[in-house]
Amino acid sequence: GRLSSLVCEQEKKIFAVQGPYPVIRSLLRARGWVERKLPREGKRLRQQLGGQKKQQPQTEPSDDGDEQGEAVLNPRGGAQPSLGTTEPLHYPWPCNQEVEEEKEEEYEDDEDSDEIHDLMSYLVRDQVPNFLWTIRLNSIDQELLHRIEVVNRYHWVHALSTKEGLCLSLQNLPWFEQADPNTFFPRCYRLGTTEEQEAFIEDFRLTAARSLLKLALEKAGDRLVGTEQPPKSSKAPGDSHPVPPTEGPGSSLSSPSRLAEEALEVCEQHLGVLEHQDIDRKTLSPCRTCIDWNCFLQDYYRVAHEDAGLALSGAQRERCQKLLRRLTEQLPQFSIEGDLNVWILKPSAKSRGRGIVCATRLEEVLQLVRVCTTPSARVCQWVVQKYVERPLTIFGTKFDIRQWFLVTDGSPLTVWFYQDCYLRFCSQPFSLRHLEHSRHLCNVSVQKQYKPSAHQDPRVPPSRVWSSRQFQAYLARLGRGDAWHQVMVPGMKAAILNSLRCAQDHMGFRKGSFELFGADFLVGEDCQPWLLEINSCPTMSPSSAVTRRLCANVQRDTLRLVLDRKDDPSCSTGAFELIYKEVGWGAAGAGTPQAPQAPTPCSVSLQAAVPPRLAVGINLTVEGCSLKKP
Repeated sequence: GRLSSLVCEQEKKIFAVQGPYPVIRSLLRARGWVERKLPREGKRLRQQLGGQKKQQPQTEPSDDGDEQGEAVLNPRGGAQPSLGTTEPLHYPWPCNQEVEEEKEEEYEDDEDSDEIHDLMSYLVRDQVPNFLWTIRLNSIDQELLHRIEVVNRYHWVHALSTKEGLCLSLQNLPWFEQADPNTFFPRCYRLGTTEEQEAFIEDFRLTAARSLLKLALEKAGDRLVGTEQPPKSSKAPGDSHPVPPTEGPGSSLSSPSRLAEEALEVCEQHLGVLEHQDIDRKTLSPCRTCIDWNCFLQDYYRVAHEDAGLALSGAQRERCQKLLRRLTEQLPQFSIEGDLNVWILKPSAKSRGRGIVCATRLEEVLQLVRVCTTPSARVCQWVVQKYVERPLTIFGTKFDIRQWFLVTDGSPLTVWFYQDCYLRFCSQPFSLRHLEHSRHLCNVSVQKQYKPSAHQDPRVPPSRVWSSRQFQAYLARLGRGDAWHQVMVPGMKAAILNSLRCAQDHMGFRKGSFELFGADFLVGEDCQPWLLEINSCPTMSPSSAVTRRLCANVQRDTLRLVLDRKDDPSCSTGAFELIYKEVGWGAAGAGTPQAPQAPTPCSVSLQAAVPPRLAVGINLTVEGCSLKKP
């Protein structure tokens, strides 16, 4: 045992694992690595880097809000009476960092109790690990972190992995790429800023006007080509939280013809703005008109939620059809909008579906914002995002996709896409008339609280999980087998790369380290993937046979990339595919960028060449007003 530990010290094969990662531990031991075991719970004894003075034990709250001890490391070594008297390493970490980590009760003892491993771990107790796989970094000292060669986490990834950070980063995407975030990321607003709150209010009103026109055509027996939706039912068995009725006298409208005309007028003005026809107008926004928006929205709620009658004249029907067709061409997200104007509110830095609320009324959203604007409620910052009202469903049930990707370097930015992923199903049939979490939030941590609905299609898997291969087989049976490789996978890759490109300047990359991320996607009726969020430190706790296999595989292939490939560049990378490696500056001369090459499909041996980053994401917006021609 002593000889083996000495060999591992010389070969730099000492590792430490913090958190429930038995697969990582087993794979490293199979490679001949020795584990420096960390106490999972107990006392934290603070010491100075240059001394051995102990301080009073203390605990610190985890990111879940639960009190639990942190695993600790001793940076300098020295004689220690036991593994429990090691030194904690403190590393500053943003309080709003979103980490999809397991709950405290999931920290089961998966460690091998074999005495030989315990003995070898004791023999290297004074050594700094060469490899660290941790569920969080807030227990590691920044000075010591530089002495650990390989760590599975990056510092400051909140620009990518929090909802607020991703929303802000993607606003700057046009400075980095010729891409529109509205083509892959449902429009999103940070409600903590006055400017974006006002933009959301305007967006809500405009979406309500478009929805009203769709409802008017539907009630007239017409449908805009390409916008067919399943018939709605006012009630569904087993529902307990239906959309609340609108306040007001019954479901009658004061003036149906006026309401339709106002909606047409607003949408025509908005179309003029989209087509840049507003240059000669004084009106800055179609929402800043003489329309009484409070009355308009209340009437819209009656039409949408109480089936109030709304008739269109022949001329209005023709205008409405033509107008909606033109809006379809101008609005990339027209295809995900329904007619109920549903929005989803999310705490900006929480994971596992905590605190998420669906809303259909503007006053509900604004009331929630007012509650959370006190100075002590800083952690209750919210983002509001357009809900995908027309998702692709399987057997009438909503699902989303968990897609892994790995960043192995920040300079040059190097990104690997995992070619296997899995689907997560809700436990009740999809319905926009009822907004329970069991119908709309696909997170495993949310759905495990619910029993499968008796009204759900029996073909939905009992585990509520499918592999991507099962999904591809399902699409093939529908005659849409090409959609996966031709639409969904390219769309997911583009969304991931665009998100990384505009966030990378605000991320704390570190040479030799890496990070595995989990991106969540929703699929629209047209098979277009929509990015919902990106999770740092995605859960590896298996919830089904599918996730048990896939989570083990992605951990195995991650170690192949970050460890084995250093010694053998031709080794297998499993299901990982290299999709991006940034090309830096050429050697022709100082400050001369290397000419970009023609892009080629990526593989392990092909690295996509991209232009060098010349922008830094500075907001150069110029504010002003339109002027009349003389």
